[in-house]
Parts: sequence; structure tokens; C-alpha cells
Amino acid sequence: MKTEIIFLVETDSDGGFTAQALGESIFNQANTLEILKLQVCDTVYCHFSDEKFRPKTIYLSTIYVP
Repeated sequence: MKTEIIFLVETDSDGGFTAQALGESIFNQANTLEILKLQVCDTVYCHFSDEKFRPKTIYLSTIYVP
């Protein structure tokens, strides 16, 4: 059972942001960080549908690429 999951957040070349989970096949893309955060939480909830396997902590590690 995982207690945490880490997402690498980067600026997208087309604008907006992407988030890729480290060690899991989870990817999100959004125009704003606020929307991305909501999408990441929703995706983690759906990906780990069984609550006993769902990570309790979600970390977003942001890298800004100019």
C-alpha cells in the first residue's frame, strides 16, 4: 500500500501545465495550476478506486521551463 504519490509538474510548450506521476501510469494536462490540482486529485481517486490502496498524500513537484 502506497501512502504517498508524487507528480512531476512542468509547463507545457503549448501553454498550460502537465503532471506525470512517478512510478504510476497517470498523466494530466490543464491550462492552469488550479485546474491541474483538481484533475490530479480526481485522477488519483479514480486510478486507486479501492480506498485501502489509495495514497493518502499527493505531492506536486513543479518545474518551470521557460
